[in-house]
Amino acid sequence: MYSRTNFFYKLIAPTMIVISILGFTFRSNLKKNFYLPIGIIGIYLLIERELSRKINRKNILHKIKFFSKK
Repeated sequence: MYSRTNFFYKLIAPTMIVISILGFTFRSNLKKNFYLPIGIIGIYLLIERELSRKINRKNILHKIKFFSKK
């Protein structure tokens, strides 16, 4: 069910967040702005994944309830 690319996508968002945190703490003030978009995109990917899972589960439950009534 899980492909090889899915495994890499699972690791991308946390890695982006870690890179962002490390870059933000250890870089000089002039280069800190470079790491801000990386962190924002990583957080967005995590939130989007969780929301899509929640919506898919809700849709599946709705379909199960609909077909069990018949």
